[in-house]
Amino acid sequence: MAKMSNDELIEQFKEMSLIELSEFVKVFEETFDVTAAAPVAAAAAPAGGGDAEEAEEQTEFDVVLESAGEKKIGVIKEVRGLTSLGLKEAKDLVDGAPKAVLEGVDKDTAEKAKETLEGAGATVTLK
Repeated sequence: MAKMSNDELIEQFKEMSLIELSEFVKVFEETFDVTAAAPVAAAAAPAGGGDAEEAEEQTEFDVVLESAGEKKIGVIKEVRGLTSLGLKEAKDLVDGAPKAVLEGVDKDTAEKAKETLEGAGATVTLK
């Protein structure tokens, strides 16, 4: 296989959906035993004697589809409405549950997405 340049790699990544990119990052991390997380996260700890609970308040949430339930078609429609996925990608995501539908969203968006998906019959958790 020919070696790809950085520009060619970037072009390939531009063609991928967010879910595909997320899955790629996970595989990359596992294959090379690395973490793509920003190293600045360690600096977010409170400096000297701060209240740990305040520092750990979660601001970003992942909406994880645990199962589609009995009304899979309705859940697929809602997944498509919440994401920019096509029909096949949304179906694959629902079939592959548990999987993240949305990642790194604010609390209000996560709760609305959870409510929408549960209304369609899915089982959803926020992480």
